[in-house]
Amino acid sequence: MKAIRRFTVRTVLPEPLQPLEELVLNLRWSWHPETLELFQSVDPELWEATRHDPMRLLGEVSAERLDALTGDRRFLRALGDAVEELREYVTAPRWYQGLSDVPAAIAYFSPEYGIAAALPQYSGGLGILAGDHLKTASDLGVPIIGVGLLYRHGYFSQSLSAEGWQQEHYPPIDPDGLPLTLLREQDGTAVRVSVGLPDGDRLNAQVWIAGVGRVPLLLLDSNVEENSPASRDVTDRLYGGGTDHRLLQEMLLGIGGVRAIRQFCRVTGHAAPEVFHTNEGHAGFLGLERIREYIDEQGLSFDEALEAARGGTVFTTHTPVPAGIDRFPRELIKKYFGTDNEASSVPSERILALGAETYEEGDPDVFNMAVMGMRLAQRVNGVSVLHGAVSREMFGGLWPGFDTDEVPIGSITNGVHAETWVAPEMVDLVRQQLTGVVEDGEGWDAVARVPEPEIWRIRRALRERLVLDARRRLRESWRQRGASDAELTWIDDVLDPDVLTFGFARRVPSYKRLTLMLRDQERLKSILLDPERPVQIIIAGKAHPADEGGKRLIQDIVRFTDDPAVRHRIVFLPDYDMALGQSLVQGCDVWMNNPLRPLEACGTSGMKAALNGGLNLSIRDGWWDEWSDGNNGWAIPSADRAADPDRRDDVEANALYELIEDHVAALFYDRATDGLPRRWLEMVKHTLTTLGPKVLAGRMLRDYVRDLYAPAAAAGRRLATDEHTAAKSLAAWKLRVAKLWPGVTVEHVESSGATQSPQLGGTLTVRATVELGGLEPSDVAVEVVYGRVGETDTLVDPSYVELTQVENIEGGRLRYAGEVTLDRAGAFGYSVRVVPKHDLFASRAEMGVVALPPAPTGMTNGDLR
Repeated sequence: MKAIRRFTVRTVLPEPLQPLEELVLNLRWSWHPETLELFQSVDPELWEATRHDPMRLLGEVSAERLDALTGDRRFLRALGDAVEELREYVTAPRWYQGLSDVPAAIAYFSPEYGIAAALPQYSGGLGILAGDHLKTASDLGVPIIGVGLLYRHGYFSQSLSAEGWQQEHYPPIDPDGLPLTLLREQDGTAVRVSVGLPDGDRLNAQVWIAGVGRVPLLLLDSNVEENSPASRDVTDRLYGGGTDHRLLQEMLLGIGGVRAIRQFCRVTGHAAPEVFHTNEGHAGFLGLERIREYIDEQGLSFDEALEAARGGTVFTTHTPVPAGIDRFPRELIKKYFGTDNEASSVPSERILALGAETYEEGDPDVFNMAVMGMRLAQRVNGVSVLHGAVSREMFGGLWPGFDTDEVPIGSITNGVHAETWVAPEMVDLVRQQLTGVVEDGEGWDAVARVPEPEIWRIRRALRERLVLDARRRLRESWRQRGASDAELTWIDDVLDPDVLTFGFARRVPSYKRLTLMLRDQERLKSILLDPERPVQIIIAGKAHPADEGGKRLIQDIVRFTDDPAVRHRIVFLPDYDMALGQSLVQGCDVWMNNPLRPLEACGTSGMKAALNGGLNLSIRDGWWDEWSDGNNGWAIPSADRAADPDRRDDVEANALYELIEDHVAALFYDRATDGLPRRWLEMVKHTLTTLGPKVLAGRMLRDYVRDLYAPAAAAGRRLATDEHTAAKSLAAWKLRVAKLWPGVTVEHVESSGATQSPQLGGTLTVRATVELGGLEPSDVAVEVVYGRVGETDTLVDPSYVELTQVENIEGGRLRYAGEVTLDRAGAFGYSVRVVPKHDLFASRAEMGVVALPPAPTGMTNGDLR
């Protein structure tokens, strides 16, 4: 008989052991080796059986063992030291506390978080990045408050059928069995937040808190008695349900998340956030809640509230794939946002305008969450240099009239949290030679001092650990597929700790090309089975439950790995999670990645492998495009311009095979007389030296603080001064400029100073006659845009000089003039434009309007020497 309800009874620890609960409830244990060692010492066998989950460990450890530990003075001393060290860690000043003019707190919203395998609230890279962001914030003392949802069934657990087809399972998750505490009032009652629904109903949620070091992570949970059965299921599964269900999740995350922060700060006394960071568009509705707050609580108009909210908001886009963006029917938005449900002060027509795809080829019938997120944030970034460029192209229609390079979307390349992903043995080795490298990201040049035999010894140990873990997981998978133990003796010889090992793991959308390696199966077999230079590949990945195409790709790879001829050299391991990810990036020699360029936004797994002494073999996409230097791995040539997708796959697969055969394997097996692959180890050292300081999440978060959080806080403060005087003034100014802008024209442009043979270093005087249509000269910047021109007379990488008003002309027109230095040889050109100008702008393109001459005038194309 099945139970009708499931819950977790927490262990009551003996008084001397009660500090264990403090350690368990702070997820810092997930990246702190000393605390993990303490948990292991509670019961080593049970620690392995519970898959290193300290909550389960304490729930299952015997009373006799607990009694024994209460008398174990060595254990109690270690416990006391661990608790004291944790308390010092979460309270002592760190890097951030030495800065000035930074926000008192930052709210960070994400639909998923990968903190630890014991808290299964993530599906892939977005969540892992969010988890690393919070952990690094804790290490650096950045006062972030994380906000997400608590999914009662997480994402899904993956297994395989006998035929190799992905099967999904949604095991129930009891918050009482997780390292969480419930946010409560002083009298002990649970705090509630709610979001308005149509017909006067409310979606209610309680708030769980996960301690991520010194960072609180608030997780909203709709499974409360006040809700209807349908509303209780809103937070049932990550990325689950239909369109209405997904919209409700995102309303709860964004709107309910802001309300949860307000309650959390009220109850705990935590500083209120000055900056709100939206990690992808799922949480975009947080901007609407902040607008409502300004209207209802500060008496601002919608436009004034919009400016007040934008200044302190950061939006990060994570996908270069349009299909990865949430888009809802406009009618659905009208249903859930109107005068009778969520907020009468935030009209649905204004909300719809924020998410409207007003650009060419946009769909007028959809509401785009990323578009809304960008309109509600003054600062927007992608997650690698290439992704920033792709995003400017992808969303450029929101800023019509501006060149792609001027679209106000920057980039901060992702990083990874070393203490989570780097094997303790590698961390210890590096720290022995390079004090402060992992923590501070400095001094990596000294990697040259690390003895090569030590690197090779550790690499071999990590490879062996991965092999043993892969065998265990493979055996479990085959049992789930129906095989008996008697049929699985062959698994004892699967993989070899001394064979070149490739890791390949990811989500399985089609653009990541899980099966590119199968384009020529006979050639792949010959690579795997080479008698002198064999290769082995460990593969993992999940397809979205609704992605039948992705499931077919998994089945194709599984069928290949099931072949008795090669199954000892290539394996597919189901249920890809953080624990398996750690094993893979630590143990593999090469991390392989072959997406369709440029559809990989960043791809941080290769960073993790690099920090563990692995090398990368990848298409030049995401982070690898900017940091591959030819000596820290291998770049797979990309046939970007091939019109036929099959032809492209054939070309790139062939390049992959050639690199493995002629370069990667050849270098790995090229051994000196002492048995060491000297040239391989030189590449490993070079990888650590060049990538170490770049791929750390500490570098990433410092970039966020300096380039986005501090400027956003400064803008928000300025807009809020004197009862939001600046926000009110800016809103009125924008309305006036927008109304009069159609009358702004560039009537005439002329130049002087260029001869028939203009010389490099010479000057060109440009004059423009402009009609401002009722605007004041202080409202605009009249600029000459100049530089090299392409074959179609388009300016390439132009420069800008603001012209000076020199005279008023009859009829209200104005004349502007300025000089341009001819600073580059070759084809040279210029134009003139008028753009709105305000000292509260973060970008000249902020309003998305520009006035240009009606046709090219002035200097003709020619060679400037």
